[in-house]
Amino acid sequence: MMFKEKVAEAYRQIQDSICGGLEVADGKAFFEEEIWERDGGGGGRTRVMQHGNVIEKGGVNFSAVYGKLPEAVKKAFKVENDEFFATGVSIVIHPENPFVPIIHMNIRYFEMDEQTRWFGGGIDLTPHYVIPTDVRFFHYHLKQACDQFKADFYSKFKAQADDYFFIKHRDETRGVGGIFYDRLKPENTDLSYDQLLDFSLAIGNSFLPIYTELIDRNRDKEYHEFNKEWQYLRRSRYAEFNLVYDSGTKFGLETNGRIESILMSLPPTAKWHYNAQPKPNSEEEQTLQLLKKGIDWV
Repeated sequence: MMFKEKVAEAYRQIQDSICGGLEVADGKAFFEEEIWERDGGGGGRTRVMQHGNVIEKGGVNFSAVYGKLPEAVKKAFKVENDEFFATGVSIVIHPENPFVPIIHMNIRYFEMDEQTRWFGGGIDLTPHYVIPTDVRFFHYHLKQACDQFKADFYSKFKAQADDYFFIKHRDETRGVGGIFYDRLKPENTDLSYDQLLDFSLAIGNSFLPIYTELIDRNRDKEYHEFNKEWQYLRRSRYAEFNLVYDSGTKFGLETNGRIESILMSLPPTAKWHYNAQPKPNSEEEQTLQLLKKGIDWV
């Protein structure tokens, strides 16, 4: 089996595991699957859950695509070759209860030839209401996953997440960060490609225990209409980031990806109130004060 096929098969298994675990955690809804093919080469499995006990809308997507890179992507990647292969798992979960956070994860592998290939990915948390104990739990487990491979991975990738998941036009972070990494290869990590695959899978396998714990902590909390309105406002920020800055969205659109799968990350309902401001000393204001870079959650 070629290395890229090994990666794709491992990512398929990650998708299966996470979908099964989320169905158990939700207890009501199931993922609907759509198999799709990409014009130009490859395809994937889009799986979406809607109207569950916990998950209002969630997607767990797998793709393995290949073909020729558009000129714009070649310039962005600073490569000369046309042929590419890319595989990955992409997840976004929008919960029903405003006290359960939005979560995103992406693990991916990109290859053009033996010399031009790398791993990328990330996982980040976007609470509608920042609950510090939940955020510390999230970051602690990400650090544990990173520390198995290199001592500096967590601090480096945490800082990169703070910078990446930043909404410049709002001057705030999308949420409470996580980790973000790109173009990992032996030359810049001192790890082999097999070790980098193990790291990618460790991040993928961390998703389910982390998120099911956060679901269990918050799924039964009472909420009111004003909490839902705040949730819709925070979702609008999420949508703004994904449509303006997200590199995965841009790559999918520029490589003729499947639109429904690419835009799966958008929330089912979001609102843009003109000049919305939280009440002083409210939970909403406290959340805004924690949407900034550089907080040491561990």
